[in-house]
Amino acid sequence: IDDGELVLAVLPFFHIYGMQVLLNEFLSRGSTIVTVPRFDLEQCLGIIQEHKITRLFAVPPIVLALAKHPLVDKYDLSSLKQVFSGAAPLSAELAQEAATRIDCDVVQGFGMTELSPVSHVTWPGQFKPGTVGVTIPNTKCRIVDPETGEDQDVGGVGELWVQGPQVMKGYLNNAEATALTIDADGWLKTGDVATIDADGHVTIVDRLKELIKYKGFQVAPAELEALLLTNPKIADVAVIGVQNVEAGEIPRAFVVLRPDQELTAAEVTAFMHDKVATYKVIHDVVFVDAIPKSASGKILRRLLRDS
Repeated sequence: IDDGELVLAVLPFFHIYGMQVLLNEFLSRGSTIVTVPRFDLEQCLGIIQEHKITRLFAVPPIVLALAKHPLVDKYDLSSLKQVFSGAAPLSAELAQEAATRIDCDVVQGFGMTELSPVSHVTWPGQFKPGTVGVTIPNTKCRIVDPETGEDQDVGGVGELWVQGPQVMKGYLNNAEATALTIDADGWLKTGDVATIDADGHVTIVDRLKELIKYKGFQVAPAELEALLLTNPKIADVAVIGVQNVEAGEIPRAFVVLRPDQELTAAEVTAFMHDKVATYKVIHDVVFVDAIPKSASGKILRRLLRDS
């Protein structure tokens, strides 16, 4: 980060991503921060063009808009040096599509409130599509099998554990929850399923509690969402697990179509064939007007389950 950058703040400052990564960091660097009360695509595009914004800190729904919305082509976004996405997994395909369209790096990092909030970032020139970058200095990470507690080798899949000075002391007045999250050696269990490659780049697969258990197989909603978003007729999507007597759980997709597009449930299913394993193909499709999301851009799967 260079001193004196021009930053657009669309994220809520009551969320640690907006407060620490955006507000506190850039104020300490003497940057100009242009704030808006909420994300509005047309307004934000106009601000980037008018104020020559150099950095945009975003969440996947904003990157989705940059990749697919027709409004983007009407604005000059050439001042942007980087779009940084966090708070939820961003697929390699969507990141590359957005980056190509706006001619700017679209990268990821990883963190959580309990990590104050960052443990992994993408350094300049080290971007790997689909990864959240490498572990930051003075920090360690492990990939641990949540069932056996055994550490996984490079390429192995397991829960991401983090140890470092940014790990919280604990949850206020809740020793039980603290003990479940941080072990005796100070390792924080993030609750995220991840893998790490030979270069130290970490890829977040999905939240551990969001994994769909289909006949003993683990299905990550984020993987299926990323695939469906490559369909040019789909504007947005969310996948949840629903109870099924035979399989235990099956994936259900909530799909938002792009304007003036038509798509049937059978066509959604057919699109997935030959792209994923048979047990990951979605046969249960619900078409909706919008996907419910939090202020920080995370899909509110609970509301989808309740519906």
